[in-house]
Amino acid sequence: MHKLLNFQDDTLLRQALTHRSYVNENPGEIHNERLEFLGDALLTFLCGDYLYRRYENIAEDEMTRRRAVLVDEKQLAKFAIAVGLNFKMRLGRGAIQNGGFDNPNLLSSTFEAVVGAYYLDCDRNIEAIRPIIEDLFDSVSQTFTEIRSNVDSKNQLQEWVQATFGSILPKYETQRIGGPDHLPEYLARVFVGEKLHGEGKACGKKEAEKRAAEDALSKLKKQGVI
Repeated sequence: MHKLLNFQDDTLLRQALTHRSYVNENPGEIHNERLEFLGDALLTFLCGDYLYRRYENIAEDEMTRRRAVLVDEKQLAKFAIAVGLNFKMRLGRGAIQNGGFDNPNLLSSTFEAVVGAYYLDCDRNIEAIRPIIEDLFDSVSQTFTEIRSNVDSKNQLQEWVQATFGSILPKYETQRIGGPDHLPEYLARVFVGEKLHGEGKACGKKEAEKRAAEDALSKLKKQGVI
């Protein structure tokens, strides 16, 4: 068993592995969405600190791009599989029938929830989880990270916005617009100031935001702005 799954409080791990679709079919269980929120925040911080220490000579924009690569949905899904979460996820029957054990959105969300739960299980000691997460970051090829960081749409859009407007950052507004609990559909809109620049739909919030950024970049290119 991977050390990320070595819990003192098994009820915390149980909750981290429990998707809303399972709760809908098993009243009384607790889903993992609050833990997912906590894990997402922890991963963002740990990744930023990891890049700051490991790469002393790269600038802020490059660190931002690399962080986006290491904590994006596809990469977190790979981490989930690496630690053995795929068939441990507690999913509803519909989610399983629709390939939930291989769904990148479900895998990445569960990984975030487990990270959040592990942090709580260690009495909120971030140093207990840091080496586990950094081992996973180390497993990603530096060359792969460099290549992916150069094509990340959200970072490309942010760089253009900052170069054009200074301190303003793109703002994403994302909402669920349909789909079952195991395969929700989200609509993301990206604004610069009050102006809408792009929209994107996907089965995950992060992917929807990425597509909104891609839509914005495409429109800017057609306008000859970039």
